[in-house]
Amino acid sequence: MTDRDPDADARRLAAESLGAGDPTGWFERLYAESAAGDAVVPWDTRSPHALLAEWADGRAFPGGRALVVGAGLGDDAEFVAGLGFETVAFDVSESAVRLARERFPGSVVGYRTADLLDPPGEWHQAFDLVVEVMTVQALPEELHARAIERVAGFVRSGGTLVVIASGREEGGPAFAPPWPLTPSEIAAFGAEGMVAERVEDLRDGDRHRWRATFHRKP
Repeated sequence: MTDRDPDADARRLAAESLGAGDPTGWFERLYAESAAGDAVVPWDTRSPHALLAEWADGRAFPGGRALVVGAGLGDDAEFVAGLGFETVAFDVSESAVRLARERFPGSVVGYRTADLLDPPGEWHQAFDLVVEVMTVQALPEELHARAIERVAGFVRSGGTLVVIASGREEGGPAFAPPWPLTPSEIAAFGAEGMVAERVEDLRDGDRHRWRATFHRKP
């Protein structure tokens, strides 16, 4: 007997949603079904992403406003708030936002329901730190460019963006979801006034991940 594939529910729901012409609707179904005990959220580790925690270790943060993209159940958002940032965290799934609020009832994080592809206008270049952990890769490839532009657009003058994602080579296969990011897609976060500070191409056997830091010129 083998363990159940943790990605099975996400892939099933994504296929159904994409077949219906709705590239983001499967997120709500996944979180709602997980709350009922009928599905597994494969990225739910009940802890901040290890590459984010490692990135923050030893850094001095001056505070300011932070935005966590695709916050899911809130672990990364709570971690970022603990660094001293006034933190807003959003997800397209209302169920995810509700579950995050329930998990952290006394939280100082402002959890919001919002769509990365059509975010609130007041978020444009409004944040000192933007954290994007594996959200763009959860969207079909044809939406990556638009999503990347939106993520970078949240960073204010002098602000920082950290991106963590699964990686693949240009033209390499994508077993979706996720649709891992290519080198050119990572580089695209550095357009429109953003500058790459450090891009880490992390390899561990067959596992390929990116951790990239960008800042917007003052």
